[in-house]
Amino acid sequence: MTKKENYAIGVDLGGTNIKLGIVSEKGKIVKKISVDTKADLGPESVISQIKKGIHILLNDNAYKIDGIGIGAPGIVALKKGTVENPPNFPGWIKVNLGRIIQKEFKADVHVENDANAAAIGELIFGAGKNIGSFIMITLGTGVGGGIVYHEKIFRGVHGGAGEAGHITIDYKGEKCKCGSFGCIETYAGNGYLVRRVQKELKKHKDSIIWDLISQNPDNLSPKIIDEASAKGDKYAQSIIHDLGIRLGAAFSSMGNLLDINTFIIGGGVAGFGEPMFNTIRETMSQRIITPSRPRIRVIPAKLKNDAGIKGASSLVFYNQ
Repeated sequence: MTKKENYAIGVDLGGTNIKLGIVSEKGKIVKKISVDTKADLGPESVISQIKKGIHILLNDNAYKIDGIGIGAPGIVALKKGTVENPPNFPGWIKVNLGRIIQKEFKADVHVENDANAAAIGELIFGAGKNIGSFIMITLGTGVGGGIVYHEKIFRGVHGGAGEAGHITIDYKGEKCKCGSFGCIETYAGNGYLVRRVQKELKKHKDSIIWDLISQNPDNLSPKIIDEASAKGDKYAQSIIHDLGIRLGAAFSSMGNLLDINTFIIGGGVAGFGEPMFNTIRETMSQRIITPSRPRIRVIPAKLKNDAGIKGASSLVFYNQ
């Protein structure tokens, strides 16, 4: 007799969209949807959208759900299920998201920082499956981080550990949304990359980026920068190379502090692939302490676009 498979709902709370899915214990997504976050309308509207998405999934009676996992930006108090000051979510000071969703659905609910959830997902289902200790980095709108040490998430005293995006690489640098200056997030987030290229593109009239954006800078995206780089555009290649140097500098600081030398990179900007990864490795080989240099590993995440959903669902199956 075959063992009946268990299922959970994974909720990936993003600034623009909320991705939700029903995921098996083996990591297979059997159904997924996406709804608008409506972050600008405040916490009540966002929570209403989360509920809406979960109700849509629960209408499919083919799967018995063991629980609901939510990956949310900001500082998360694991036991209380509270989400505190998530970036890009106006009005969220401290919201007890876990209790609200539990009350609505009478289900087992787990809330975790989104980067930590992605790290747990990679540990169970992805690139970290056979790696006991690693640092998960998510490159997207911002830069997130999750620290896995001996197959356990390291959360710190208040649940805020792993904020890789707020490592300072230039103490006189651009002001970050967190209130500090020169954080790696101000150099590696989607918005920064697009703004930088839009500003500099006028000096690079021969760049094929112009053709790819139909001469309109508003059409620019990291994907177009990557496409131009792949076609041999020197300027686009220089942007990715510079990004790799900055990330390598930040990762070296993390590696030196934590004595963890494996970095798993996911998120949209990770799509720059080997050109960026190689520069990160080269930079780290020059900056990390000498004994650690032979142990440096920088590898892509395996869960790709489904990392958030699978990572959130894994909170139900992976109880720390």
